[in-house]
Amino acid sequence: MDTTAKTTSLLLLMVLSFLGLGVAQNVTQRGAGILNVGAILNLQSLVGKIARTSILMAMEDFYEVHRNYTTKLVLHIRGSNGDNIQAASEAVDLLENYSVRAIIGPQKSSEATFVSDIGNNSQVPVISFTATNPALLSSNVPYFLRATLSDAAQVKSLAALIKAYGWREVVPIYEETDFGRGIIPYLVDALQEVGVSMPYRSGISQSANSDQVEQELYKLMTMQTRVYIVHMSSTIGSILFTKAKELGMMSDGYAWILTDGMANIINSISPLVLDAMDGALGVRFYVPKSKELGYFTTRWTMRYKQDNPNDPPTEPSIFGLRGYDTIWTLAQAAEKVSMINAISQKQQQRKNSTCLGTLGMSTIGPKLLDAILQHKFKGLSGDFDLTNRQLQFSIFQIINVVRSESKEIGFWTAKGGIHRNLNQNGYKDTYLNSIPDLSPVVWPGEANIVPKGWQFPTYGKRLRVGVRTSGYPEFMKVERDPVTNVTTATGYAIDVFEEVLKQLPYAIPYEYVAFDNAQGVSHGTYNDFVYQVHLGVRNFGSPI
Repeated sequence: MDTTAKTTSLLLLMVLSFLGLGVAQNVTQRGAGILNVGAILNLQSLVGKIARTSILMAMEDFYEVHRNYTTKLVLHIRGSNGDNIQAASEAVDLLENYSVRAIIGPQKSSEATFVSDIGNNSQVPVISFTATNPALLSSNVPYFLRATLSDAAQVKSLAALIKAYGWREVVPIYEETDFGRGIIPYLVDALQEVGVSMPYRSGISQSANSDQVEQELYKLMTMQTRVYIVHMSSTIGSILFTKAKELGMMSDGYAWILTDGMANIINSISPLVLDAMDGALGVRFYVPKSKELGYFTTRWTMRYKQDNPNDPPTEPSIFGLRGYDTIWTLAQAAEKVSMINAISQKQQQRKNSTCLGTLGMSTIGPKLLDAILQHKFKGLSGDFDLTNRQLQFSIFQIINVVRSESKEIGFWTAKGGIHRNLNQNGYKDTYLNSIPDLSPVVWPGEANIVPKGWQFPTYGKRLRVGVRTSGYPEFMKVERDPVTNVTTATGYAIDVFEEVLKQLPYAIPYEYVAFDNAQGVSHGTYNDFVYQVHLGVRNFGSPI
């Protein structure tokens, strides 16, 4: 064996030993056998492809380290095409015809709702590392485990970021799915805590085409708020940003913030779409860097290219890493559970019952679930602990999309708030400060100045402000352009009025309406002038 081969073998052993917390432990003879495991993924999607490569590598790596384990996982991968009914159908097929004792996935939150009920009735653990809808609660379906965080975990980091930059209003743009809608109630509460309002909610159908997305963006352009939180999958999100750039909404004055749905896979998005997203901020799960992770990423990239030769290069992302760690957890749990008499007890037959009503109940389900909940280890994605039926809170990384790349600009933690570096001392709730402790941001339009968060709408009614020439021109003077017929006003009173408008956290488009005739002569006394407001006069001399 040459030096390179020896080095590679040593590195592989180091990675696998790190993940397995040492080479195989003493094996007790509590029953040899296999444990069938189903995996339900949308194999046509980027996340689904990433997950497939990751779980296959996890299977190979785990048993390379634990060669003398007596219980082996046998994986059965099924595609859902992102359809709830098909995902449920695949789950039933896996339970009836392949006797699976655990199901990984499904990928979407709406699919997980269906499959978790099936798994719960059959006492088969369902472990999803991608379903983030907070409505999926293990208290309702105790056999559902979330090998990730719910979207409720990230809302405080989003609120902190918005507060830190002094924005007072924000509009969420989300896809009309369980995943998209699930975050909204939690986001509303988090924003209210820091004094930020949500004047409008922009829901976009998952099946929306470019024209429909464009129509919604035009609607947003008629509003004054210019800060958007984008919570959607990469498919519809790519259309959104491409159209936003075409319409001039990725320019100076706009602020865009990505939730972890897109931010986690930012480096796997098309370069053309990344170019359109230039200047956006993002919040995503933080994965500690390590030599083991670096070596795994190199191997994973080569394997993904073999599995998907026609796809552009990508990275494992947090979804791939958590899929990998899920397999390791499940394999360790399977070894602790005796497979002797691991059969399904058929539920009592009932008249007019469906196949769902006659599915068997796993005899090892409760023990397998307990073993999964008790197993804790440090995986590629970080600390992997499902004690509370979902991963514990983690650190969020704040990124800035600059020149088609993601640039790390800081972090957010529940205890420390926003900080540029994780090891910074003197933690405090940074979002209460006027300037966030982050690396410099390149905003849309390559601007270096923080967007004020609002501007005059493209369309809409204007505030009509009555003005009249005073006996003291330095106090107020009114003039009308003879060509454009536009009224202008100057003087101390006007300066005060316009300065007050600048201090408001929202835009008020306005125009001056003169109470003077073309020769600059007033239509009446000052009392007559003020009384026009009571009369509802739009143009002096004609009622509304």
